Amino acid sequence: MERAKAEEMLKQLARGWSLNKEGHLERLYTFKDFAQALDFVNKVGAVAEAEGHHPDLYLAWGKCKVEIWTHKINGLTESDFYMAAKADRAFEAFRAVA
Repeated sequence: MERAKAEEMLKQLARGWSLNKEGHLERLYTFKDFAQALDFVNKVGAVAEAEGHHPDLYLAWGKCKVEIWTHKINGLTESDFYMAAKADRAFEAFRAVA
């Protein structure tokens, strides 16, 4: 995907997503503690496994960075943006009950 197209599609995602220097989608989610961040990682991991589309998840105390790209082509496809939206839905569902 051309960078201009990726930047246009980025506008359709929730705030917080950006294109990093490698051209991957990236967002940092924050939580009140490690347990909440871990719970979120597990929720996103379950979605990723069901979709067969696996982002890189970086877990730390009170935060999780999600980095998404299509590894097979080392670039972005539309499915990466769908996965980003699904990560946002997992976050919103988590925040609704947390």
